[in-house]
Amino acid sequence: MKRRNLFATLFLAWLAWRIFGREVGPRFTGPQTRPPGPMGRTLLAGRHEFFVREDGPAEGPPLVLLHGWLYDGHATWHRVLPQLAATHRIYSIDLRSHGKSDRVRDRFEIADAADEVARVLDVLGLGAAPVVGYSMGGMTAQELALRHPGRVTRLVLAATAAHPVPYPRGLTVPVFVIGRALGRIDRTLLPRLAHRYLLATGVIPPEHASWLWQILLDRDTDLYYEAGFAILRFDARDRVGSIAVPTLCIIPTDDQLIPARQQYDTASRIRGAIVIEIVGARHEAVLSHPEDIAKAIAGFVA
Repeated sequence: MKRRNLFATLFLAWLAWRIFGREVGPRFTGPQTRPPGPMGRTLLAGRHEFFVREDGPAEGPPLVLLHGWLYDGHATWHRVLPQLAATHRIYSIDLRSHGKSDRVRDRFEIADAADEVARVLDVLGLGAAPVVGYSMGGMTAQELALRHPGRVTRLVLAATAAHPVPYPRGLTVPVFVIGRALGRIDRTLLPRLAHRYLLATGVIPPEHASWLWQILLDRDTDLYYEAGFAILRFDARDRVGSIAVPTLCIIPTDDQLIPARQQYDTASRIRGAIVIEIVGARHEAVLSHPEDIAKAIAGFVA
């Protein structure tokens, strides 16, 4: 009973601190800089505005990049994009409710995000192009290839799967609901955990710590989890066999978020898919192994 009362007291103290106390972020040491990256512009596509970063030679062959959950296009691709921009005209799109794109306050499916990407490509004047999707962006890229097959000439799926969450919904949904509730009370909770992890693993250097904190904090908690629930519902296993364009699957073999077995299964369902393994890499391979990722993409879309 005493232990239960202690936990209740600690929880109420934390709750009061989060409601009435000031927001406290991490402390940064040393000079702080922002990773270099291209400027962008906002485009009206349908009813919403989407932010697009462009880089590379104006007359170069196009290449579309779609980012993952939690991060925007710059945070996801800033280590890979400069290498790809040497030969291609890059279009990095912030998906709905991410980065500088519109916060769209409704339930959606990954298919809706794919339709929005197709509308952005219309505004950009791109008929068809190779598309690279990482994590959630890879799910969006799958739907884009399935729903708008004439828009994708080559497909690269990195650290993603047609069925990304193998765990029972009875387990994953409550975890997301609790996470959303805690995020409503303390919006810094998940960003703080992600910030510590990315700095501790060294994939983000300490001089970019302040920039990373702002990126992680610049999101709407409810919309972040709305995207998470869309990921939980995504299952294209019975449809990816219809993808008719050359496809490359880049698989981090130690992926801790989307199990490698799910990624191998996806590759096996896509006719003629090529597999490149990033041995020992985790889900953040796009940050920890940018040269390997860029080399695989460039070699496939060349």
